[in-house]
Amino acid sequence: MTTLEEPTAELDAAAVEAFGDRMFGIANEACTALMMSIGHQTGLFATLAGLPASTSAEVAVAGGLDERYVREWLNAMTTARVVVHDPATGTYALPGEHAAWLTDDAGPDNLARLMLFLPMLAEVEQGIVRCFREGGGLPYSDYERFHDVMAAESAAVVDATLLDVVVPAIDGLADRLHGGIDVADIGCGRGHLINVLAAAFPNSRLVGYDFSAETIAAATAEAASLGLSNARFEVLDVATLDEVAAYDLVTAFDAIHDQAHPARVLAAIARAVRDDGTFLMVDIGASSNVHENLEHPFGTFMYTVSTMHCMSVSLGLGGDGLGTAWGQQLATSMLNDAGFDRIEMAEVEADPANLYYVCRK
Repeated sequence: MTTLEEPTAELDAAAVEAFGDRMFGIANEACTALMMSIGHQTGLFATLAGLPASTSAEVAVAGGLDERYVREWLNAMTTARVVVHDPATGTYALPGEHAAWLTDDAGPDNLARLMLFLPMLAEVEQGIVRCFREGGGLPYSDYERFHDVMAAESAAVVDATLLDVVVPAIDGLADRLHGGIDVADIGCGRGHLINVLAAAFPNSRLVGYDFSAETIAAATAEAASLGLSNARFEVLDVATLDEVAAYDLVTAFDAIHDQAHPARVLAAIARAVRDDGTFLMVDIGASSNVHENLEHPFGTFMYTVSTMHCMSVSLGLGGDGLGTAWGQQLATSMLNDAGFDRIEMAEVEADPANLYYVCRK
């Protein structure tokens, strides 16, 4: 008796070769991202931006760094087409068009800062592999650099947009803040948003809540350094917030999707907001459906950060594991369930990763 076997499908040779080429490209681009993270942390991009075409020794002296490491980094950036090398003079230069995206002068457009997320996530890779096999998640304590990375990223956006773009975009908010209202920030981190508002609107009373004692201490220290008497900070699991009609404005910047139980947090916020108040939720701008995120400029980054941080820390607390890409559809539904019947959405040019949800009862 003979056994009939299904014929082997013919592979598209061009597609096979193209995917192989793409894999080599991915490896190179991943290494570029890692080198960019190092360049940001060592100040090399800022150093290059302030120099004419220079040798590795001149760059190293200007940056106060070791020449041998600087030279190898410059060569990596040259092959990545980030830095331009002149073999005749042995010099390196950072084009102004590239510096526009790689130095702190770019504010929230400094994408070198974004690259810091990748080595931070890589530090927990083995723990995430274990979670794939065993379930559960990782505690915040496993992410030693998380608060540093997030604070730098969020502060750049706050400084560029909060007072000049976000507050004016909400009808009547600036006048109310000037007159004096009660404000709370949920998941405030190091409290920079609250401190910026408190300095700009001294008649208002502001509080920031976060469950990290470390970040609350940093927020309190910044408020003290600015001489603010109208800002305070408390260590609190925001799922246990039990205030009723206490605030005219509640904000949550990139905080809700990380929560262990986000529906509880949204319900607590709805109770805490006064009937004529506003909840401003800033969270990831995406679809709840993966097929609608195929062209998303941060699509793979978004799901990777979710897998290796946002989803995992929620699951690590026995939570729902909502994930970074919970998306506009689910966010709107959950806001409605919490009691917010009127929701307006807006985009902010300097913060392309997020949607701004202006929510009222």
